[in-house]
Amino acid sequence: MEQREESKLGFHSYRRPTGAPPPLPKSIGFTGWAWLLVTFVVVGLGSLWLHFALSALHWVDGFITDLVVDLRMGWLDGTTRFINTTASTGGIAVLGAAVILATMWFRRWRHVIICLVGIAAVEVAAGGFYLVADRPRPFGVVPIAGWEGYSSPSMPLAGLATVGVSAIYMLVVQGRPRYLAKWVLAGVLVVSSLGRIYLGVDHATDDLFGAMVGVSILVAAFRMFAPNEVFPVQYGKRGKSAHLDVRGKRGAAIRAAMKEQLGLTVTNIKPVGLEASGGSTPLRITATDESGTQVALFAKLYAKSHVRADRWYKLGRTMLYGRLEDETPFGTVRRFVEYEDYTLRLLGEYGFPTPKALGVIEITPEREYMIAMEFFEDAVEIGEAEVDDTIIDEGLQLIRDMWDLGLAHRDIKPANLMVQDGHLKVIDVFFVQVRPSAWRQAVDLGNMMLVLALRSDADRVYARALEYFTPDDLSEAFAATRGVASPTQLRQSMKQDGRDLLSHFRELAPARKPIAIQRWSFRRVALIAGAIAVVAISLSFAIPLFFPTRGAVLPANCDSERTMITFAQAVPTATKIPCVSNLPVGWGTPVAQAVNDKAWFQVGIGDSGTVTPIVVTLTATCPASVAGVKQIPVEGGCITVTGEPEGNQIGVPSFTPNGGLTTIDRSTLVALVEQQADSTLCGTGAPPC
Repeated sequence: MEQREESKLGFHSYRRPTGAPPPLPKSIGFTGWAWLLVTFVVVGLGSLWLHFALSALHWVDGFITDLVVDLRMGWLDGTTRFINTTASTGGIAVLGAAVILATMWFRRWRHVIICLVGIAAVEVAAGGFYLVADRPRPFGVVPIAGWEGYSSPSMPLAGLATVGVSAIYMLVVQGRPRYLAKWVLAGVLVVSSLGRIYLGVDHATDDLFGAMVGVSILVAAFRMFAPNEVFPVQYGKRGKSAHLDVRGKRGAAIRAAMKEQLGLTVTNIKPVGLEASGGSTPLRITATDESGTQVALFAKLYAKSHVRADRWYKLGRTMLYGRLEDETPFGTVRRFVEYEDYTLRLLGEYGFPTPKALGVIEITPEREYMIAMEFFEDAVEIGEAEVDDTIIDEGLQLIRDMWDLGLAHRDIKPANLMVQDGHLKVIDVFFVQVRPSAWRQAVDLGNMMLVLALRSDADRVYARALEYFTPDDLSEAFAATRGVASPTQLRQSMKQDGRDLLSHFRELAPARKPIAIQRWSFRRVALIAGAIAVVAISLSFAIPLFFPTRGAVLPANCDSERTMITFAQAVPTATKIPCVSNLPVGWGTPVAQAVNDKAWFQVGIGDSGTVTPIVVTLTATCPASVAGVKQIPVEGGCITVTGEPEGNQIGVPSFTPNGGLTTIDRSTLVALVEQQADSTLCGTGAPPC
């Protein structure tokens, strides 16, 4: 049973029973888990099967390939080839960039980050399965389009699926539109797969595996880290990313938490002051207590996203301006809300005109909390109120009192100063700091005087300020109050006002050299360098999937059947295929690639750059003679060698007996495919395909 407690506020609170689930559980759902499980079981086991058995899945792939390839005709060949080439060489990249840019336009930064990380994850996962499977291109069919490397999983289909799922979860509204979009994406993937099968460059299961990897990872990522209930895709007037949707499941969770923890029945939840709030979701809540009396509360909703945003904000300020004093991020959202509750009570104890703290409400443990406080009825923002000498004096007295008590508000702007019944009220005390630097206090004074002057005039405010501060205090304030030292809303209000209030205040105050905001340090330089490195690494992972074709294959050893077969498919006319046997000590084959019409591998000594690597290339015909390039004609092809020193030096790979470089007969590979896969390796020495 629920345990009932009497609150000191006069409300009844109820504790959630031990072990009860939070109201907003973080889950990717049954289908999300199913996608991940099926993908890594099916694709993983399938890749292992393909690795150990050349004939794996051939019966189903061969049946589908025969059905589709039989439909080949002139006009369809050209059309399918054009679409495939466009998508593989830039089309997916353009589509992916458009999706990300559109999401950035709508300021869904969380979705953008998840998308980029998801792309990198797909690239890593698909790349791992690719190397495990090392599957040659389809047997028994002549490809009529370009291809690169092994075939499974299909990287173009993985890239297309990734971009498609990203577009759905970042741009399409939940409900029927998203449901229809998923069916559209499924249709596009099926058509794309049929097109690549038609062209003879993919097996059906290659495309299935690629699509599964792309879909499962992105679906799981978006459902886990950006669930629609918490971060909905919606259109209309754009708000800030800090503003969470308080409808649906979250709204129900807030109502339940208010009932259980404060004994209040919520009748209405309305976001307020969103334009000026960038670090929380401010709310006006109307509720009734257990006696039926209606009460109005002001609340601020905090989530883990606000903690992350605070960290990135302070990190960005450090890189842009240096380490401003006390820019230390919070560790958890609980600390976020606890600190504001503390500052509210601290200022209230000292008699500042701030709202009365009513308590902290837990929405979801360690993920979402809300702080409730008194709501100033009939109060208006100072930017919409008449500012007389009383308001000016109260604003200046507030700063004077904070100085005397060793405090700083740190966020003086119009939205945080309210006027109620002709008197000044202060809200949003989250940034209040105990024992701040002199610079912080000087900035508070400058910003307060600018806010007051926006609704009066600088001379009047300056004259009143001399009753509370010395000319040197005012001179220091306007030497410190410059650029980012003032909140964004205050800078925008000053720009809209048209008067150069800051310059006028500086003319009135004693002359003083501006206080520099830029602070250079080793930490700042290291952060900038680290940020550049992280961006570069992220792009290096993300970009390859936007251009999803690849030619990299495993080392071209003579006993590596899959690589040799793929080399033979690249140049089907060549009767001999170059490969590596026993290389001299220290030499290896770090790079090997196969594409239609060309296959090559590189032989070098470790990672050393002191010895020029030897590059062996197989093509259908010999290129024009070039100095330093050795050509070895073979029937139906040509082997070229670059980087090989003159004279067949001892210890250097070469096409000589025991030189480490040799060839194998294509007929051996033809027989291998016929024996193990009961199929045809199309080309010289094999039956017509």
